[in-house]
Amino acid sequence: MKEDFLHHIWKFKRWETPVLKTTDGEEITIVKSGEHNFDAGPDFFNAQLKIGDNKWAGNVEIHVKSSDWMAHKHQFDKSYDNVILHVVYQHNQEILDKNGVAIPTLELAPIIKQELVNQYQNLVNAKSWIPCENQLKKVDTFIVNNWLDRLAIERLERKSEEIEATLHQNKNDWEATFYEYLFKYLGLKVNALPFQLLAKNTPLKIAGKHQNQLSIEALYFGQAGFLEADLSDEYFLKLKKEYQFLKAKFQLTPLDNSLWKLLRLRPSNFPTIRIAQLSDLINRTPRLFAAVLSSNSIKEIEKLFQATASIYWNTHYLFGKKGKDDKAKNLGKTSINNIIINVVVPILFVYAKQKNNETINLKALSYLEVLPSENNAIIKKWEQLGVKSNSALQSQSLLELKNNYCSQKKCLNCSIGNNLLKQ
Repeated sequence: MKEDFLHHIWKFKRWETPVLKTTDGEEITIVKSGEHNFDAGPDFFNAQLKIGDNKWAGNVEIHVKSSDWMAHKHQFDKSYDNVILHVVYQHNQEILDKNGVAIPTLELAPIIKQELVNQYQNLVNAKSWIPCENQLKKVDTFIVNNWLDRLAIERLERKSEEIEATLHQNKNDWEATFYEYLFKYLGLKVNALPFQLLAKNTPLKIAGKHQNQLSIEALYFGQAGFLEADLSDEYFLKLKKEYQFLKAKFQLTPLDNSLWKLLRLRPSNFPTIRIAQLSDLINRTPRLFAAVLSSNSIKEIEKLFQATASIYWNTHYLFGKKGKDDKAKNLGKTSINNIIINVVVPILFVYAKQKNNETINLKALSYLEVLPSENNAIIKKWEQLGVKSNSALQSQSLLELKNNYCSQKKCLNCSIGNNLLKQ
């Protein structure tokens, strides 16, 4: 038995009796069950109850056992002085308030159906991919879709916290913040950290001062630590010479080259190719966030990120190692979509919130609605369970549901889990 299940019982009044009574036999009438508190302090604030002949306004505290009050040392915490009802699964000890008067107690065990307890335990103890895997089809499609719509916004709100922290570190510089997130997501999960470090180590104000791709490539490859080797490759030597000049001019320090990972990456996703593509992006549009803000369609946004690595990379994936093929290394459609989903939309969402601009907010969400669904292992598994994703908005919702609800067994905070418990 867990307290969060008892929170659910109290919040949704899931007991099998028309009349509630305290352990002393006094009748309880709930006028207002209170506001669920997810932080420190009593579990429900500002409840309104009638106990016996007396009307009370205050807080409700919930425990598995009455004795948990003492175990949690609430008797020493003044924030619990205004508790008007102690709700417990099992009443095993009388609890007194600061004046030595017994706190009214409601015992839930005798008034909850065992079937409901079993259903909850089946969910939280399930070993399947998601707790409700075998019961998901019992839930009405409208409930599932409505919940997914809410999760899309919740995911953006959660991402907003990190973006706002980065924006604060960058002294409210939107271009610098966008620049950092662009680097992070072009690096994929494998190289997200070194790309973030590269962005921080090579500020946009330095990169934006150069008007040719060779200088920008020299700057990024040098800062990434890729120009430390001793090679006779002609293009490599050009970049190395240019970087030595830039390094001295701006007093730069390169990253340790060992940070970069190549293992299990497709050659087209090697950091060398990504850096060359980034160089083209920054060379063409150094103020990318301003360009994003002025765009009015998904086609305009996609065009902004159509980058091509310099011609040297047509025949190379690494410096000094010529490959068999000879073709332009363009930033692919999937990568561009990934940037829009994880960089463009969340940062526009934060910008709209801070500027109180509903038009930009709706524009950001519309981009997710028209982009195709992401195609990864999680989305494929949802499809096997009968939940198909038709857009990036839906795939983002399904990722949020799996990672932040199902995997953490937060069934009581999930509309799907709540619906199953009501059944």
